[in-house]
Amino acid sequence: MGCRLNLAESETIRTLLGDSDTIVVNSCAVTNEAVKQTRQAIRRARRERPDARLIVTGCAAQIDPDSFSSMQEVDRVIGNSDKLTPAAWRSDDALVLRDVMTIEETAPHLAASFSAHAKAFVEVQNGCDHRCTFCAIPFGRGNGRSVPAGAVIDRIAMLVDAGHREVVLTGVDLTSYGADLPGAPTLGALVERILRHVPALPRLRLSSLDSIEIDDRLFALLTQEQRLMPHVHLSLQAGDDMILKRMKRRHSRREAVDIVERLKAARPEIAIGADIIAGFPTEDSAMAANTLALIDDCDIVHAHIFPYSPREGTPAARMPQLPRETIKERAAALRSAGARRRRLWLESLVGSRQRVLVERSGARGHGEAYAEVHFDRLPHHDGIADISITHVQGEYLVGEPA
Repeated sequence: MGCRLNLAESETIRTLLGDSDTIVVNSCAVTNEAVKQTRQAIRRARRERPDARLIVTGCAAQIDPDSFSSMQEVDRVIGNSDKLTPAAWRSDDALVLRDVMTIEETAPHLAASFSAHAKAFVEVQNGCDHRCTFCAIPFGRGNGRSVPAGAVIDRIAMLVDAGHREVVLTGVDLTSYGADLPGAPTLGALVERILRHVPALPRLRLSSLDSIEIDDRLFALLTQEQRLMPHVHLSLQAGDDMILKRMKRRHSRREAVDIVERLKAARPEIAIGADIIAGFPTEDSAMAANTLALIDDCDIVHAHIFPYSPREGTPAARMPQLPRETIKERAAALRSAGARRRRLWLESLVGSRQRVLVERSGARGHGEAYAEVHFDRLPHHDGIADISITHVQGEYLVGEPA
């Protein structure tokens, strides 16, 4: 469930479990809806495989272990604190959980392969030292910590040797990478080292970035390095300065617009994605309009819209809340604006040639700017295919081998 970091860690868990008859639900706690979906997945999995052992892990399990332990479908709960530890999966304890705030190491057991995916996800950072008022994730992930560059490079080299043509760097707060390591290397420094020491890697992609932490070194790489994909996903959350302040975000609206304008001026093909929360507490109609306008002002073509939901224990949960119907209406407006902007972007790509990472499951994949591309017949390729785009169909591009 949830983020790309969970996907990366799920592959590690799959490796640790081997062939055991076990279902693992790797939970998400980013919203109340994510927790609800986790519970639904648990019940569905139990119905489908009544005799399997069912274990719940992930952020929701770390934050509220008792609620999952009490579900009759669940055999064991393993917190985020231990889910990458082999001993936790060999244990028969009903609950394996430590205080995640005391954990200092990260990603000691990175996944050996991603056999079901054309791309591979590599965790380089975990946890978060910031305390946005709406967010419960630090309580599920702990404080920020980074993987030394040497370990990251070794893992990526192994994945390339295994045939993966694209690697995605993941983390809870990716742009804070390195602050806890000797010499405090930056994310830009890590990217430079990966590209230099793994020359056989054709494509490197970054997951969500905090716009205020894109320094000159990372900016230069995003705009000048062709092996670093032109797809920048920003954790923006809102487009109104008062709401950003109440969220305890570290950027202003103007700073968000400025970084996007600079990125696209330097490399026009960059596609912008963003996380945006609809209906944050105290948001009035003018504030909501400022956030809605951000879709166009930042040319957001990969919009991830989250209706606000109060997470217990967070400061925002104690602020004056909006009616649920208002939140739903504002989320719908944001999704509609995002869909319109995405459609315009997709239409602008008709007639272009896209370098597509072909999924192993069939004749589709993603271009460099993360547009989904479908084609009727699988071309001869080495994992990346040149596709001439003929038209748009729904949410994706359609083309034929170039």
